[in-house]
Amino acid sequence: MPSLDAARTANASFKMCENPVGVFIGGTAGIGKGMALAFAQAARGNARLVIVGRNKAAAEELIASLPAPANTQSTFVSCDVSLMRNVHTAARDILALPGVDKINYLVLTTGYLTLRGRDETEEGIDRKLAAHYYARWTFVNDLMPALQKAVERNEGAGVMSFVSATTGRPIDDTDLGLKKTYSVINVTLQSVTYNDFMLHDFAARHPGIAFIQCYPGGVRTSIVQNTDSYLIKTLAHVFYPLLRLITVSEEECGAYMTYALLHTKPGFTRVDGHGDDIGSPEYLGTEEQRKKLWAHTVEVTGSELQ
Repeated sequence: MPSLDAARTANASFKMCENPVGVFIGGTAGIGKGMALAFAQAARGNARLVIVGRNKAAAEELIASLPAPANTQSTFVSCDVSLMRNVHTAARDILALPGVDKINYLVLTTGYLTLRGRDETEEGIDRKLAAHYYARWTFVNDLMPALQKAVERNEGAGVMSFVSATTGRPIDDTDLGLKKTYSVINVTLQSVTYNDFMLHDFAARHPGIAFIQCYPGGVRTSIVQNTDSYLIKTLAHVFYPLLRLITVSEEECGAYMTYALLHTKPGFTRVDGHGDDIGSPEYLGTEEQRKKLWAHTVEVTGSELQ
């Protein structure tokens, strides 16, 4: 386990390709913001970042804080990830940006903290599952041509997704999308396994890219402030002194996770909050279940395989 200083030193000394491109989905706040900052610093400013989210002002403030020339050649792309049509549009917008003829690193941190029951969008997808799984899958698929361009140029290429790695549970392949068996616990645990399957299957199809599932641990982000649950907000306020002792800042998490992103080899890997490989134990499912989830996801997201 590297110390925070060791992780930062390793990031600073990492030799990146010329003008790497990093795309940060959910990068306007939280872990995504911390990673965007750490990535730009590791590249010594010689990088192009694409910050994807809903808060344009926060994105512009983040971009302005990046070291030069990243602060002038980085871009914000607006996207509400609860709707897959928005994700498809955002992906096309990203690929059309000047200078984004490749993507080296794709970071997926979108999240939705709620205690509500199933909350469907007009597309028939639960909002929590949309943020934690379907939108992530769609971004990876739609942006794959640009990730492959980085591989073809013998440059680093990696995809990193944040949902508590190793905490997943067996999926119910008779109710994919949880229309019948939805509960807060069920959607939380099964979305982890959905992400495991997603990254495993993309890694099998694209062996030159690192696909990383993360368990970042407790991180002090704005997700609690943005929740629609007064209970969660109240508990967070009451236990704030304790939570402060057992959590890390966005910047600390960003440094550790950037270390993992830059140093993980191609294939599927799970890492903990310090960027250490925590292994890939036997999957909570079968090859048949992974195929069913893949086909279901293609249909539900309205995707064309890249």
